[in-house]
Amino acid sequence: MNVIHKLLHGIEKKYRISMIFSPVVMIGEVVLEVIIPLLMARIIDVGIYNHDVSYTARTGLLMISAAVVSLTCGVLGGKLGAYSSQGMSHNLRKRLFDKVLSFSFSNVDHFSSSSLVTRLTTDVTNVQNACMMILRGCIRAPFMLTSGTIMAFLINARLALVFIVAIPFLSLALALINRRAFPLFRLMLKRYDTLNSVVQENLTAIRVVKSFVRGEKEIEKFKDAADSVRDAQFRAEKHIVKTIPIMQMTVYSCIIAVLWFGGNMTIRGDMKTGELVSFLTYITQVLMSLMMLGMMFVQLVVTRASVTRISEVLDEEIDIKNPCLQLCKCAHEGKKCFERVTNGSVEFKNVSFSYEKKASNTVLSDVSLKIECGQTAAIIGGTGSSKSTLVQLIPRLYDVLSGMVLVGGIDVRKYDLAALRNSVAMVLQKNTLFSGTIKENLKWGNENASDIELINACKAADAHEFVTFLPDGYDTVLGQGGVNLSGGQKQRLCIARALLKNPKILILDDSTSAVDTATDSRIREALKNSLPDTTKIIIAQRISSVKDADIIFVLDDGKITGEGTHEELLQTNAIYREVFESQNNQ
Repeated sequence: MNVIHKLLHGIEKKYRISMIFSPVVMIGEVVLEVIIPLLMARIIDVGIYNHDVSYTARTGLLMISAAVVSLTCGVLGGKLGAYSSQGMSHNLRKRLFDKVLSFSFSNVDHFSSSSLVTRLTTDVTNVQNACMMILRGCIRAPFMLTSGTIMAFLINARLALVFIVAIPFLSLALALINRRAFPLFRLMLKRYDTLNSVVQENLTAIRVVKSFVRGEKEIEKFKDAADSVRDAQFRAEKHIVKTIPIMQMTVYSCIIAVLWFGGNMTIRGDMKTGELVSFLTYITQVLMSLMMLGMMFVQLVVTRASVTRISEVLDEEIDIKNPCLQLCKCAHEGKKCFERVTNGSVEFKNVSFSYEKKASNTVLSDVSLKIECGQTAAIIGGTGSSKSTLVQLIPRLYDVLSGMVLVGGIDVRKYDLAALRNSVAMVLQKNTLFSGTIKENLKWGNENASDIELINACKAADAHEFVTFLPDGYDTVLGQGGVNLSGGQKQRLCIARALLKNPKILILDDSTSAVDTATDSRIREALKNSLPDTTKIIIAQRISSVKDADIIFVLDDGKITGEGTHEELLQTNAIYREVFESQNNQ
């Protein structure tokens, strides 16, 4: 019941209503189907036996009417079931997507992106199909099974014992198949994750694949992944297909037994011909219901694996929670949540961090630094020194393992998440633009920004000139990921997008690496003039990009090994001096 509640939680009222009415309509269909064999028996044993044409015609019309109404109920029930299942899957996908967007970076790291895509698509589709089958059959099949069995016993209790024997046999066989098939279906879905990962990597990096002439290798890699899915699916469904011959063998064996014993009873006069015909109809209904339950059972085996994977996402504990929302639920605790960042000062106090949440495997160790509001600070260090990790702690994309990060003198864990992140603008190493126009991409920074504000932001990022030369200017449509722009152009648009937030803190994570030094210099000068009160944190590999900063921090192997101005570090820090000399000697 907990699983059902979890899947149906938050579903819209109109879908709940149709979920209720679908089984109700199916009951009407079953009642009429149960009545039809009785009418058939009366036609044979009364109308035909007594040569009463009028009785036969009246009863026949009544039987036809029952069949038409039963068919109408079946169609309506199927339509309501399909409508409900589609609504449920829509609601479930939305909840999954909402949950994923609420994940912290560490939560996202727990699931691969390809796995999340599979869970949002294939797994939800499996649940939708199961829901539709259950709504159409969960009431119909058991109700028909019960009604048919009762009617069969009322006609001839001894003969009904024939198919009562079949029920435990069929149940045991299906239970054994479920036990073997479930882990195989779960393995199959994991193989789907791998297949989706291969497809995703090749589609997003198609230019790299072609430039390295890796097409044949990647085709082979895809073939291996597809073969792996096929083999896993074959192994799982090999067990499932066994249900069909088992069910058919059970049905046909019961029918043969009933014909043999029932025929002998009819010959001896212990049973009327019409009763035997209606009994055969009832037993067929009962056994077909058993087969339907068997097919539902098979679908549920497949769905069980999907439900488990969906539940893993819904049950994932979000490790970075909004303190304001928590205090709304626990107002009596008397704690304060800060809903506005008043200034952009940044301070790290003895901060350590590990992606694995283990003190034995930290990527940042005992980091302490302080940046005053409005200062331009720079962080420099070798590849793998955790520069990007350091700045991602400021907007709480990750949480510290120990120590604390202060913004405006307040621990970031005490801020409303939206308020904190709206006050911090980040331009990451990977420049991401979305499908749509340049103007639509820029408005991610401020959806209410005027055209003048857009232009000023682009001028500060040295992007206005190249945008005006594009065919449609700011209304130019970008391809997926901004493929119709150069790396430097994408970087400058991402900087402009960040500036539109008018942030308290601006973080540039190696975000001018694709532009020339002259452009880099113009951008830094524009940022200094246009954002005098904003704290600017620059991560760069080029000394020329950081030498004018108010304070520079040298990061090496997750530790601060030096801080000061450009001139001070040249005198006091060997790592900084080595980088400076290597770049000047080139």
